[in-house]
Amino acid sequence: MKDYNDSMFLIETKVPEAEIIISRTDLKGVITYANHIFCEISGYDDHELIGKPHSIVRHPDMPKAVFKELWESLEKTGKWEGYVKNLRKDNGYYWVYASISGVYKDGKLIEYKSLRRPISFEEKVNAQIHYDNMKKEIGEPTRHIEYR
Repeated sequence: MKDYNDSMFLIETKVPEAEIIISRTDLKGVITYANHIFCEISGYDDHELIGKPHSIVRHPDMPKAVFKELWESLEKTGKWEGYVKNLRKDNGYYWVYASISGVYKDGKLIEYKSLRRPISFEEKVNAQIHYDNMKKEIGEPTRHIEYR
């Protein structure tokens, strides 16, 4: 990967208002289903996503602690919601609000589903500031990002 402060991560793709990104994973986070909007927004074909860990779209601006909290919440409550900045195949990014929950069959947890919707400009700015502050608190690198 290029230098973290390089501009390669700076092109945003906006998720259209009327669209929902949908994916499913096994219990270890490996993608088992990706809808066409997920493919379109992430820049991957479905065959490039299926069988890969969902972290394939993890953006380096996201604090590791968010994903630790996500997995802990899924184990305890079976669900998690929050803002996520994802990495596109072309190294651009897109912001979403993710709602993740368990899928059960005969009372047994068999997979997770994630529904992701677009977020407002203000939500993006606030999430970026919050996540930057989380990273600064533990000494992880951050970059100067301007939203206009």
